[in-house]
Amino acid sequence: MTTPTRVPPTEITGAYGSMVKLVARTMFGRVPDSVGVLWHHPAVMKASMGLGRKVERWDALDPDLASYAAMAAAATIGCGFCLDLQHFVAHNHGLDEAKVREVPRWRESAVFSLRERRVMEYAETASQTPPAVTDALSDALLADLGPAALVELAARVAFMNMSARMNLALGIRSEHFSDACGLPPLAVPSRTADGR
Repeated sequence: MTTPTRVPPTEITGAYGSMVKLVARTMFGRVPDSVGVLWHHPAVMKASMGLGRKVERWDALDPDLASYAAMAAAATIGCGFCLDLQHFVAHNHGLDEAKVREVPRWRESAVFSLRERRVMEYAETASQTPPAVTDALSDALLADLGPAALVELAARVAFMNMSARMNLALGIRSEHFSDACGLPPLAVPSRTADGR
């Protein structure tokens, strides 16, 4: 990482540590510095990674919409690590790369459907402090997606908020996962979400 984290990475040791390093190398080709930061408290790392794996197994929400929602939440919070990781994961899951790279500027981009825009608006407004989800937006998504998918959308956005806010607080920044597989950089919005 180019900028040091607020908690310096530590050596990853032990049998569980060996497994974590193997998984990281398999996924990313190396062990990210962020793993060394979280290794200071293996129970926290194990719980967050375990919850993340469970979240990825949910299936009421279309997987493309789930990816767009996670990226929109990460962009709203400003977590470069999360955006980069989600970009990398979306590539590995075969999502349309042209669309994925446009998520940070979804309001300005013409590549998204009304449904996709509503999902990203929900992720963005749910990620604000305080959350600003409107009844009208919830009603539209409830009619379009159904109750199970809307509940899953809210939970996925909440999980991304937990992860992104923890990463920001610890100073964990992008580790350029998407660069490793030759993805074009994510688009940059020309203005902020509130129009400024």
